[in-house]
Amino acid sequence: MTDNKNKTNVPVHVGIIMDGNGRWAEQRGLPRTAGHREGLEAAKRIVAAAATVGIKYVTLYTFSTENWKRTQEEVGFLMGLITKHLRSEYEFYKKNGIRIQHIGDTSLLPQDVKTEMQNAEQDTASFDKMTTVLAINYGGRNELLRGIKKLVATGVDVSQLTEENIAYSLDIPELPDADLIIRTGGEKRLSNFLMWHSAYSEFYFSDTLWPDFTEDEFYSALQDFQSRHRRFGAL
Repeated sequence: MTDNKNKTNVPVHVGIIMDGNGRWAEQRGLPRTAGHREGLEAAKRIVAAAATVGIKYVTLYTFSTENWKRTQEEVGFLMGLITKHLRSEYEFYKKNGIRIQHIGDTSLLPQDVKTEMQNAEQDTASFDKMTTVLAINYGGRNELLRGIKKLVATGVDVSQLTEENIAYSLDIPELPDADLIIRTGGEKRLSNFLMWHSAYSEFYFSDTLWPDFTEDEFYSALQDFQSRHRRFGAL
């Protein structure tokens, strides 16, 4: 543990684009599935670290609406990994006081994934130290589109629409804007992640592949965030 574990001025909501699992495995001559297993362990480390410093929400970009384009084998493995993790990690959630929630379009997800997500949400609903939001079959544009369709279905007067109406129509109405978005793996783009919630996010890009992303680098990202002056369009 380094001495940069500063608990003052921590972000309320951190979004993480966990990029680099496949490349991590390929560099070691391993199947991509091995990278996803290691990526899960990294996610647990970082979520526990976030809870320790007082962050209230962490959203993990777990499976995007575009990830269906991957091989059937890889998609199947990821769905199985999600299901197994949700089923087996209750003690981890309990120990760290972590509530599980989900954003994304559930219509295309296998029934066992949907069932385990519902169970995890119900089983952890009383945990209040931190909320981990799993973005599964998620795309920012898709979330906005589905939200707008919900509003239209209510017969809302379009001329009376407000930002508050739109925010309330999203998957988790109470989810605050992301203060900080971290992306690992060397890429520097948002990739359709939290389009609504990232309007004033600070960004931290790391060349580290996600399975190698450590608590110390996470704390460094927080320290970088704490050094910035956020003006939100003002002087």
